[in-house]
Amino acid sequence: MEDNQKKYTELANRIYDLDGAVYECVGSSLGRTFTGGRERTVRTLSMLMYTKPDGHLLRSELALISNMARTIKNKEEKSRMMTEYNEILMEIEKLPDVFGKVDILDDERVRLNLAAKREKLSENDHLVICISRTQGSAGNDIGFELADKLRINYYDVEIFNQVMKRLEAEKDNVQDKENFTDFNKYGKKTHESLKTKLKELNRYHGLSKQDAVFFNMSDLICELARTEDCLIMGRCADAILKNNHIPHISIFISAPFQVRTQHVMDVRNMDMKQAVRFLKKMDKQHKKYYEFYTGEKWGKPENYDLCINSANYGIKETIDVIKRLLNQQTQ
Repeated sequence: MEDNQKKYTELANRIYDLDGAVYECVGSSLGRTFTGGRERTVRTLSMLMYTKPDGHLLRSELALISNMARTIKNKEEKSRMMTEYNEILMEIEKLPDVFGKVDILDDERVRLNLAAKREKLSENDHLVICISRTQGSAGNDIGFELADKLRINYYDVEIFNQVMKRLEAEKDNVQDKENFTDFNKYGKKTHESLKTKLKELNRYHGLSKQDAVFFNMSDLICELARTEDCLIMGRCADAILKNNHIPHISIFISAPFQVRTQHVMDVRNMDMKQAVRFLKKMDKQHKKYYEFYTGEKWGKPENYDLCINSANYGIKETIDVIKRLLNQQTQ
């Protein structure tokens, strides 16, 4: 403890001297960061180095000094000041109790997050990207082109329907698209007869048709993620893979409602009233479907590795932003 106190005092003196040296080089227009005397300032700085709740204040003081140092016009003087600043910062980082020492990493989330991997993906790893999106944000266009550029398989609801048919996952070829658009377990009740309900419960081993489709889809998503590189659009894939402890990258794409409305009008040849009604309906269905089956809030930022406003970049640039996130894994 005594050795640490000496180190705190030594670094505090170096910070005080650096502030003075930078001030002399810059001049009086900005003024010194520390206006008090040496003894008092050193004591205050020392306390900040071992007081976690107030450690951010030390960081702010150091940032002010570095900001001023970067304005020094003489290159040699500027280099000398920044070298001293960097050395001080490195010494501070070695201290046991200082800002930045308490990380925010969640081990379980990191283990499932492919983007957090420091090393390149090995041959035994699979690049799995899950994209959720609001209607009209060009999410499907982005997902399709991204998968093509990464040379990985692309799956959306239409493709899943075909795959499930081929695998005969459903005896009656129940399609998930139909299940999604007509899904009202969380909304208004349909007028199904008791006979129909009992028939479905018997056929799907006590599950409703909607639940049976979802669980079959979940099994298929997990199988794909374990065996190949792929990009999956929607289908609650991010939550399904998380719950099954399968590493993946989750992305949420959206855009302002007004922009999405115009996009839908252009793509679907709708007038504004039709487009607004369509967007509200589809967003509501996406939200309720996702939240019913996952227990998570659809579009909540902390549920995703990356949230992006596609209106700020357009399709091509949004793809480039995502590729930069993946760069170290896919090179």
